[in-house]
Amino acid sequence: MRLRMLVVMVITLLSCITNGQTKPKTKFTNEIDFSNAPKRVSNHYPLSDQSNKSKWVKSNLISDEFDAASLNTKKWHPNNPGWKGRKPTLFHDDNVSFKDNELVFKINQHPKNEQLLDGYTHTAGFIRSKNSVLYGYFEAEMKLMNDSWVSGFWSSSPTKEWWTEIDFCENSPATKNQQNDLNSNIHVFHSPKKYGDIKKHFSRNKKYKVPFNLQDDYHVWGVEWDKKFIRFYIDGVLFREAENTHWHQPLFINFNCESNKWFSALPSENSKLDEEFRVKYFRFWSKKKPLRKGTNKYAKDYY
Repeated sequence: MRLRMLVVMVITLLSCITNGQTKPKTKFTNEIDFSNAPKRVSNHYPLSDQSNKSKWVKSNLISDEFDAASLNTKKWHPNNPGWKGRKPTLFHDDNVSFKDNELVFKINQHPKNEQLLDGYTHTAGFIRSKNSVLYGYFEAEMKLMNDSWVSGFWSSSPTKEWWTEIDFCENSPATKNQQNDLNSNIHVFHSPKKYGDIKKHFSRNKKYKVPFNLQDDYHVWGVEWDKKFIRFYIDGVLFREAENTHWHQPLFINFNCESNKWFSALPSENSKLDEEFRVKYFRFWSKKKPLRKGTNKYAKDYY
């Protein structure tokens, strides 16, 4: 009996490690119940913890209300410094703008006479934080693009020795039959020996159903990340709790809009290039003292 259980455990582990597929799940884990969704009382705390039972401390050095006329380049890179984009879509600064006190991503805002790199036919927007953080609560209120593009809010730090990723929001609800899909994914591409010694990419992805068209209105995405768990929220409702087995790397914050074949989100003749992906704010809290200027890029205040 013990031998049989051991064999089952080994097979399960191997299937997790060797599954590098990032295509969204075809079946729903469950439908999210919003009947007891919390109401916003204070902007000082996460929507899911309005009474601040967890003693969150907001970091203004990392957070951004996006209420300026242009991008705060002390906090953000105006593009991805290490990735041009997933073909056929190139990341381009001109697709990031500000309107009505919100961060706005659009498609193909580059000059019409600009020659794009080989293999790229469209451009989209991307910003990345200049500080990386380890653990905490991440929250953004967003209205996803109402066309077949993936709207993204996620964290990563791809290095030669260590590369993990947590996707807070990665959805393309305007793509056919995905309007009620809420995708959740966490990745490990490789890691040092101390943190699993992973050599081959694996991901743990799930799909949940929401009782509305996800692109029709603004919604709040939140993730609580600590040493033991990664918890995912939408509109303050917990919908997934994943055991934190490998995600102990300081990560940078990303917002972007892109094409992605796994979501069947590719530009076509029917693409609506005037649609927008909007972000009202990004807020970050820790359970310790706020991040200070002068700390190193790994934000040790959050260890």
